[in-house]
Amino acid sequence: MKKKLLTLFTIVFPFLTFAQETLPEKIDSTFKYLTGWFVDAIFYAIPFSEKVQIPWVLIALVGGAVYFTLRFKFAQFRLFGTSIRVVQGKYDELDHHTADKAFGDVTDGGDVFETIASEGADGEVSHFQALTAALSATVGLGNIAGVAVALSIGGPGATFWMILAGLLGMASKFAECTLGVKYRDVGADGTVYGGPMYYISKGLKERGLERLGKVLAVLFAIFVVGGSFGGGNMFQANQASAQFVQLFGLTNANASMYFGIVMAAIVAVVIIGGIKRIASVTEKIVPFMAIIYVGAALVIIFMNISLLGQAIGMIFDGAFTGSGIIGGFIGVLIQGFRRGTFSNEAGVGSAAIAHSAVRTKYPASEGIVALLEPFIDTVVICTMTALVLVITNIKGGFFEYGVEVKQGVELTATAFDSAIPHFSVILTIAVILFAFSTMISWSYYGMQGWKYLFGKGKTTDLVYKILFLLFVVVGSSISLGSVIDFSDAMIFAMVIPNMIGVILLSPKIQEELDRYMQAIKTLVKK
Repeated sequence: MKKKLLTLFTIVFPFLTFAQETLPEKIDSTFKYLTGWFVDAIFYAIPFSEKVQIPWVLIALVGGAVYFTLRFKFAQFRLFGTSIRVVQGKYDELDHHTADKAFGDVTDGGDVFETIASEGADGEVSHFQALTAALSATVGLGNIAGVAVALSIGGPGATFWMILAGLLGMASKFAECTLGVKYRDVGADGTVYGGPMYYISKGLKERGLERLGKVLAVLFAIFVVGGSFGGGNMFQANQASAQFVQLFGLTNANASMYFGIVMAAIVAVVIIGGIKRIASVTEKIVPFMAIIYVGAALVIIFMNISLLGQAIGMIFDGAFTGSGIIGGFIGVLIQGFRRGTFSNEAGVGSAAIAHSAVRTKYPASEGIVALLEPFIDTVVICTMTALVLVITNIKGGFFEYGVEVKQGVELTATAFDSAIPHFSVILTIAVILFAFSTMISWSYYGMQGWKYLFGKGKTTDLVYKILFLLFVVVGSSISLGSVIDFSDAMIFAMVIPNMIGVILLSPKIQEELDRYMQAIKTLVKK
């Protein structure tokens, strides 16, 4: 397979060079003409007043998060401690028991998920690996660049609404990832196939809505494939390439393409190995890059500890002023979704694909683990970025609130450099690692959607992987603004079928949560 991919790159190399020199503007304008209607429809803004217009898809996401928060009695707060213990492996013993009266069978048919032969804990990765694989897709450039864009529009108060959105999103993640495990398929070789495609089709069939389930599942699969090529691939490659070229002052016209080819080769080595290889890589990269980035942010905060109180005051004051509320919601929830600020993807359904591969026989256990995702991604990492930006701007005044910046990475780099000289070099490494980890996880998401649409087989897999790797090179090489807009729209279009499915299946989620919590109580008593 590696030889085939290498041969393909050799063949297409001249065409990529030609495309870089002659086609970008033509591709961009043509794509905008053909797909502009779809982008406009997904991000159509409902006017609430003369100044406030909120995209309907954002309302669906936040509304769903509020519903799940209330439906499951603030599970994101009640179960936070439990989620940490599950990741630590404190309850792994539950997965080693066969179905009995003490621990209960998890389905009515005798098999764990009605799709596997034994009551063992099937799956391909651990709770921690599933968490890091999903985090690698969400922790990305939005945490670095998107936060800067949001603050430039909405001011410090935008940070408050960003944190609130992250806390609400934890409930959505819990719900969709519980379903991801409950309705997954497990192949004869142990390979797991899961995600919204499966819980929408299988779950709604149980409720007598088979036709609706099939339609929504196919729509989701199409959207996730499109999103994997664009927002989960080309955008990441493009931003990483731009930061690399700018840092080192490369003037060669083909420098971006060469960067893309190298990036594609590295991505190929990982994605050929499937979710096990992806998980083994992300469990090392995600903690490493998060520690470096958050560590640097904490150093800057402690270096300016005298300004921390003022910064926090600005965040809270700004959140409840006219500009703060408008800027917060518009800047974070709108710009955040479009640019990746609200990057935890809660409600989109993508993370359920990675979490469905976990080794467990209690679906709710992984839903509980998944609620940590928005907390780490948004509440912790994005907040660290925001605090650094607010604090350094108090001292340096290098950007003006209310004036949108176009290049958020540059603004964040300036903020870090002002406190830690030459940190932009490390930030560039972080940007590349963020982009790389996002791409490999989204390749898995897109692959699962591709398999659902076109079948499971080596040829099917190879076709998708080749296309994905080509898009890495294309994304690095040329500016495709309209293609990225369309791809982002496809990602948020995933909200439509996913939210319908999860809301309709919420009683099943409650059943699984009750069953798992009872199993924990039984284990603790022993």
